[in-house]
Amino acid sequence: MLDLLWRTQFRWKLRPHQVTGDTTYGTLDIIQAVEDAQIRAYMPLAEPGERNPLLGMHQFTYDAEQDSYTCPQGQRLAYHYTRHVMNVRVYRADADICNRCPLKRDCTTSSHGRTIHRNLRDHYSERVRAYHHTQAYEKAMGKRKVWIEPLFGEAKQWHGLRRFRLRRLWKVNCEALITASGQNMKRLLQKRGWGRRPIPTGMAGHIPFFCAGDECRHSPLEGHGEQNGEVCS
Repeated sequence: MLDLLWRTQFRWKLRPHQVTGDTTYGTLDIIQAVEDAQIRAYMPLAEPGERNPLLGMHQFTYDAEQDSYTCPQGQRLAYHYTRHVMNVRVYRADADICNRCPLKRDCTTSSHGRTIHRNLRDHYSERVRAYHHTQAYEKAMGKRKVWIEPLFGEAKQWHGLRRFRLRRLWKVNCEALITASGQNMKRLLQKRGWGRRPIPTGMAGHIPFFCAGDECRHSPLEGHGEQNGEVCS
């Protein structure tokens, strides 16, 4: 996505104020690059799965001023250390408080207290998540449903793109580009008309025509017959 965005800006001299994408593009790398370029990233964020039966991170409240989390029972999880290998900050609750908590069985299996890992770039996610409550975000996602999603459905149902016929990435890219070119051609013809266009007048004099073995100087646009005192058959 980023390569497409930078190329579009360079080629068409565009300076977009926002970009819209689906959840697949809502990664921290893309969001950080877009936001650092002073462009708003209107993208839904993938929420963590529910495979773990314990209380999820979204049930804890983060306080930016105190740099700490608050659990559902109102207890504080203070900053513990930074794990640079995983690019996260670790927050931990007091072990004695956690062990006496009535929700401990639903919160953590550790006897050292509940821990939470916060990505060092989580402020980008929070900024994008704040966009979700704005009218501009709702408008952008509504346009995407009307402009983009139907193109995917058209490619799958009418152009056989439900499954790629070729293997290897560059071949798949070629197949997708050919399909997209066909979709663009249909829209171009719909705009300009599907009928046969006349040959430009400048080319009419350069197209010779031969009939009955004799050279005919008339162009196909003029037709044949008796013209200017000459007869061709």
